[in-house]
Amino acid sequence: MKKIVAIIVCCISIISCHKQAGISSRSRVDFGRNWQFTKDSTATNWQTVNVPHTAQVEKLIVVNQWQGDCWYKKDFSIATKDKKSFLYFEGVMHETEVFINNKPVFKHKGGYTPFTVDVTPYVTTGNNTVSLKVNNHDNAVIPPGKPIKELDFNYYGGMYRNVYLITTNPLYITDAIAANKTAGGGVALHFDEVDASKAIGKLKVHVKNDSDANRQITVKAVLTDSDGNKQEFRSAAAIDVAKNADVTATIDIDVESPKLWGIANPQLYTLDVSLFSNGVEVDRYTTKTGIRKIAITADGFFLNNEKLFINGTNRHQEYPYVGYAISDEAQYRDAVKIKNAGFDFVRLSHYPQSEAFLNACDELGILVMDCISGWQFFGEGEFLTNSYQEIRDLARRDRNHPSVIIWEVSLNESNMSEAYMKEANKILREELPYNDIYTAGWMDNANYDLFIPARQHGKAPEYWNNYSKGDRKILVAEYGDWEYYAQNAGFNQTQFGNLKEEERTSRQLRNSGEKRLLQQAYNFEEAYNSNLMGKNTIGHANWLMFDYNRGYSPDLESSGISDIFRIPKFANYFYQSQRDPQQQLAPVLNSGPMVQIASYWDAASSPNVTVFSNCDEVALYLNDVLVEKKQAAKGKAVLLAHPSIVFNLKEFKPGTLRAEGFIKGQKVTEHSVATPGKAAKLELSYDVSGKQINTNKPDVVFVYAKITDANGTVINNAANQVTFTINGKAAQLVGKNPMPAEAGIATIVLRTEELKQPVTITATAAGLTTAVLQIK
Repeated sequence: MKKIVAIIVCCISIISCHKQAGISSRSRVDFGRNWQFTKDSTATNWQTVNVPHTAQVEKLIVVNQWQGDCWYKKDFSIATKDKKSFLYFEGVMHETEVFINNKPVFKHKGGYTPFTVDVTPYVTTGNNTVSLKVNNHDNAVIPPGKPIKELDFNYYGGMYRNVYLITTNPLYITDAIAANKTAGGGVALHFDEVDASKAIGKLKVHVKNDSDANRQITVKAVLTDSDGNKQEFRSAAAIDVAKNADVTATIDIDVESPKLWGIANPQLYTLDVSLFSNGVEVDRYTTKTGIRKIAITADGFFLNNEKLFINGTNRHQEYPYVGYAISDEAQYRDAVKIKNAGFDFVRLSHYPQSEAFLNACDELGILVMDCISGWQFFGEGEFLTNSYQEIRDLARRDRNHPSVIIWEVSLNESNMSEAYMKEANKILREELPYNDIYTAGWMDNANYDLFIPARQHGKAPEYWNNYSKGDRKILVAEYGDWEYYAQNAGFNQTQFGNLKEEERTSRQLRNSGEKRLLQQAYNFEEAYNSNLMGKNTIGHANWLMFDYNRGYSPDLESSGISDIFRIPKFANYFYQSQRDPQQQLAPVLNSGPMVQIASYWDAASSPNVTVFSNCDEVALYLNDVLVEKKQAAKGKAVLLAHPSIVFNLKEFKPGTLRAEGFIKGQKVTEHSVATPGKAAKLELSYDVSGKQINTNKPDVVFVYAKITDANGTVINNAANQVTFTINGKAAQLVGKNPMPAEAGIATIVLRTEELKQPVTITATAAGLTTAVLQIK
């Protein structure tokens, strides 16, 4: 009997230990639902909102964007004071005061970087209230510092990124930014030596002991690859941590035959870091990372020892109407569109963008230039202090992302002082003291590893092709836009506001017509080819991926190769054609052979038909009669992998154009366009780009109403007014309604709050058959 009792006691003891270990691990709970919000200065008119949230839904073209104070508050419960409680805000625009139970506890300046509030000293067991006073006023001490009326983008107010309530034990792994440790805080993993056989690096784990007793700790790290294979690493010995003190544990990481992260096969590892005290797990931190080798040498840029010309784009993070308040899924969809356009690189102009977007770049194999906030403004005093802190915060937040290869610690197009540039580079190198960290600046300054001018900052026709300063390399950070629009206008963008050469500019809305959209594509193609001639050019990024709003101008900046609703223009397919047809990407992405006819083939179309393709040959048919089969014209001055092909038809004849792509004599792909008939009906669709609508949190997706003929061909000059209605409580329509079609497509934004039940959207337009779409 005694043995039985002893066994039972032992089992209870083991179960208790397991329970203790289980509940000891941190919790990270979404804290975005059911906030109260008001813009009322008396803070009496509250409405319930969910995060991400914008303080003001704007019109499609933002003029006199709302700026001001707003307030958020939320009740929450704390089960026990034995735990640490933190609120983690991914992004609030752009000055925030935090109150706990009406007591001011924290201030943050900066709309693009996260901050953590340790609320433990201020909460009580049971019910508590957190309140935020938020403003997005012009503020010369908060980077980028420039007032909206002179800025090339907008400061959309509100709590526009995720918020989390994090609970840990008093002995815990810190947050990298909140810890404020140079080259430390949180979890940092870096591989100093990488090849196909082995990766050698170090893991640093920062631990804080906020308990009232001295403790001993050990740390275990587990790396799990995409196939589930695990490798375990441990700290060499127990480490003493005094009460109210902190310590950093360092672990050697040695990975045999690593699965390398790359642009075509972006292998990711899950890193689990467990913190133990007295043999019991007291905290666990999990993240994803990748193993890759990057180098900029005299011969160019190398990824995993393979030379790569970096082909990329620029991206602003805004959506129409809701500004910056977009979901993690919407961030992912943007990344998918960038990859599908043929790009393997994105410059995050001109500020730190969301963690979700960087995660998507990690997952999809998109190289990243990470940027601090800056655009044509340089301040002194507190501005400099805040900018320097942003560099530290950016490095600490993003250092484990394999996608980040270049750090733009430069205030874009701003007259930076030598002292600023020196200090900015010094700070980044302090935070990331590794050999493969590369800084970039728009000024040709020796403090930076890489010179990243815009193409228009050089002189035509060579621009930067003859740039040479020893082994110093150049990446053209913006191109394809200004040198055609304003004949190398430089920075004086408003001077050319009345320029009438509409057909020459690369700034074309999607409804600008076939001729002008083709010119935009030709502009990008010509500039791309020219950049390839640069003696020291390792890559480039076009301006830009998506159309966007500008604070200083009452129109959309329309250099995007897709419009603000993410609908592609012809130029999108030029870039897609530059991807190797043999490259195979993840199923969620488009890859392989492609061919695209850049014509609407209506009465206004040119009989000279442009086709973009990455195939060896293209055959063009009109009404099933072969027009010609030809290869792209190549010559000494043509360095593009796949130049556009122009077929010269004698005249327009209505019907169907069909292009067939051939590789090594075999047909591998085709594309058709048909002359549209009379507008007859509407067709509804919505875009998820490989990421289904979130059923637990707010999400935003585009809903498209196409105006088509009876055969489903889009009427590309249709501008009919389309009215959208919705049936279902789980979502709402955001945007102008009725909405005029642009180039045959009317778009509205669908915001879902918690899509547990289907919603039905109906589109109607005078004289057209109604369309109905159910979203589950």
